[in-house]
Amino acid sequence: MLSHLADFDTIFGPLRLLRFITFRAFASAGTAAIIGFALGPWLIHRLRVLKFGQHYDDDRTGDLAVRFDKKNTPTMGGLLIFASVFISTLLWARPNIWIIVALFVYAALTAVGFRDDYLKVVRKSRDGISSREKMAWQTVITIIALGALLLHPMSSAKISELWLPFVKEPVLLFTGVLGIIALLVMMFFWIVGFSNAINLTDGLDGLAMGCTVTVALVYGIMAYAAGNALVSEYLLISFVPGTSELTIVCTALVGAGLSFLWFNSHPAEVFMGDTGSLALGGLIGVIAFMVQQPFTLIIVGGVFVAEACSVLIQVGHFKYTRRKYGEGRRFFLMAPIHHHFQKRGWPETKVVIRFWIISLMCALAGLATLKLR
Repeated sequence: MLSHLADFDTIFGPLRLLRFITFRAFASAGTAAIIGFALGPWLIHRLRVLKFGQHYDDDRTGDLAVRFDKKNTPTMGGLLIFASVFISTLLWARPNIWIIVALFVYAALTAVGFRDDYLKVVRKSRDGISSREKMAWQTVITIIALGALLLHPMSSAKISELWLPFVKEPVLLFTGVLGIIALLVMMFFWIVGFSNAINLTDGLDGLAMGCTVTVALVYGIMAYAAGNALVSEYLLISFVPGTSELTIVCTALVGAGLSFLWFNSHPAEVFMGDTGSLALGGLIGVIAFMVQQPFTLIIVGGVFVAEACSVLIQVGHFKYTRRKYGEGRRFFLMAPIHHHFQKRGWPETKVVIRFWIISLMCALAGLATLKLR
């Protein structure tokens, strides 16, 4: 919205800065952070007044010596992240199909997550909407998003290409009915997979949001590179016109994430809930597809992948040993894996900071793939 003021630079010269993605990216991050810091205390107070908090003890370790009494801590903090990102993006981004799809997926999944959290608050239990209903909504959202990208002339050709890290040419073109179905399935698994991965990671104060900030920062850089003809040619990556505007979304998420961390750091004043984790995973997943870097997300979001894999390994190993030995055995002391380290005696803050460090290392490794072609 504000970028259109650049057309009046003949009247006021500094307005020409609004033509530059870099300037608007920093402005977007700053705006999102300001909105987050301003709305945070008010939203947390309202959630407490409405008693929108957990009505169960988050004693996930099962160890009274390491008990996490987070009962009645306000949830639905994802609303704060959403408001910061959405408003900031509307202010600083130039609307195009990439921005519209990203905001649609983010808003729709925020609504699904909010419904899930709201039902948990009303029922005063861990149960929200059923897995079947949640998956149905995620399927519909994925179909609408992919349909919009396939039908729009700016995105139809590029979204059908599949790129892999370390490869300087597309490895596959999704054409025909079977190709579109395959692309839909891939995008669905990315959106659902990373939504669930972030949800699993959101078990300690500040853990999920801190890792999300590093992923968003990397994909902001990737979006800028993909949308710049000179940079993409130099790096031998796909040039996707218009995706540089997604940098604004990513930097807004960085600013919103930092402001949310202010309130979510240990001891947390608010949790993001499914309102945040479900939507953040979907947003990151769809952006990864739109900038032609879906598989790089496995590297950049290494912490999220490890958290999800630890649960799969734990469940699979338990079922296998129960079937083979008649008694289920655990591979980890507890899953997701951050609770495994808590069981080994690591304090919560140490687990969080060390996982942040690992997330930063994964982010740098993901950035390195841009040059290694």
